[in-house]
Amino acid sequence: MSQTVARALDVIGFVSGRHRSLGDVAEHLGVHKSTALRLLQTLEDRGFVRRVPEGRYAMGFQLIALGQLALDQVEARSLAHPVLRELAGRHGHTVHLGELSGEHIVYVDKVDGTGSVAMGSRIGLPAHTHTAAVAKVVVAHQDAETRDRLLTTATFHRFTGTTITSRRELERQLDLVRHRGWAEDDGEHEDYINCVALPVFDARGRVTHGISVTALRAVAPLDELRRHLDDFRAAAHEVSRALGWRGEGHGQR
Repeated sequence: MSQTVARALDVIGFVSGRHRSLGDVAEHLGVHKSTALRLLQTLEDRGFVRRVPEGRYAMGFQLIALGQLALDQVEARSLAHPVLRELAGRHGHTVHLGELSGEHIVYVDKVDGTGSVAMGSRIGLPAHTHTAAVAKVVVAHQDAETRDRLLTTATFHRFTGTTITSRRELERQLDLVRHRGWAEDDGEHEDYINCVALPVFDARGRVTHGISVTALRAVAPLDELRRHLDDFRAAAHEVSRALGWRGEGHGQR
C-alpha cells in the first residue's frame, strides 16, 4: 500500500475517535507538522475530515455519507432492522445485529432501547470474539476450519472478572452455545451489562449473522433475559426467514 494512502487512512481513523489537533496528528504519524497539514488539507478538500472550533479536526461528512451508503448495501441489515426496532421497543433493551465479515464479527446495526446506556459497541466495529455474545453465537455455528480462523483473532484480554481468557475455555463455551442454541455475555467486557444472542441463518443454512439483546445488569440480569429467549429466538427466526432460511428451530430442518 502507498505510504500516503496508508497515512490518509490512519488519519481518518485517528480523528474519528475524537477531535485532534494538527500536533496530535503529526505526533501520531511521526511526521513534521507541515507534512501532516498537507495531508489534512487534502482530506478536508475531499470531505473526509473537517475543521472544528479551536483548530482541531474531526471526521468529515463525506465519510459519514459513504458509511451510510455502505450500510444500505448490507441486505441483511435492511431486512433485519424493522425486527430489531420492534424487539428493542418491546423489551426496552439495546439490540445488535452482527455479521460474519472476513476474520471478524462486525456490528452492522444497533437499535438502542428505552433504557439505553453507553457501551463499547459501534456500528462498523468488530465485536470482541471472546466476550461478545453476538460473536460467540456466530463463531459457534461455523465449521471447524472457519472457527479456527476466527479464533485466531481473539485477544483473550481480561476486561472484567468474568472475561474468558483462554482459547480452551472459549472453545468449551462455544460447544455449549452450539448445543443449546444461544450465547451469553455475563459482564465479560463491561461488568455492568449482560447480553444474550441468537443465531441467524441464511438460505444455505449457514449462520452468517447473530442478534443480541443487551441490558443493564441492574435492570435485567441474565436470568431475566433468559426468560425471554423464546421471543428473542422468534425474532432471529423471522430475520432468518427473510434471508431465505426455510428450516425450523435453531438450525434444524
